[in-house]
Amino acid sequence: MDGGRVRLKLALAARPETADRMVEALRFLMIRTRFDAGCITCTVWTDQDSTVHYIEEWATEADMRRRVRSEEFTSLLAVVELSREPPQVQFDFGASTPGLDYIEEIRQHSIL
Repeated sequence: MDGGRVRLKLALAARPETADRMVEALRFLMIRTRFDAGCITCTVWTDQDSTVHYIEEWATEADMRRRVRSEEFTSLLAVVELSREPPQVQFDFGASTPGLDYIEEIRQHSIL
């Protein structure tokens, strides 16, 4: 990403009857996220196959790290856990694209 921007991309497998509720939950969480310092954008949408896509873009990796450590991110993870298949989680740092391991690393170090 140019300018140090970092992007979080999620793809969650939802049942057709639950996709709308997942999108509602993510939209609710997005309201506050959009006001966080460093947040450039948040968006959510559903594909025809009921896959729910969620993207956050942050100005810097430091902003993303702060986000991952936040209580609000814990709420986001609760929605991710509703995926009926293992979720696709990807952080875009230009050449590097870690997944769930990045979340574990950041949150583990914030506890120590």
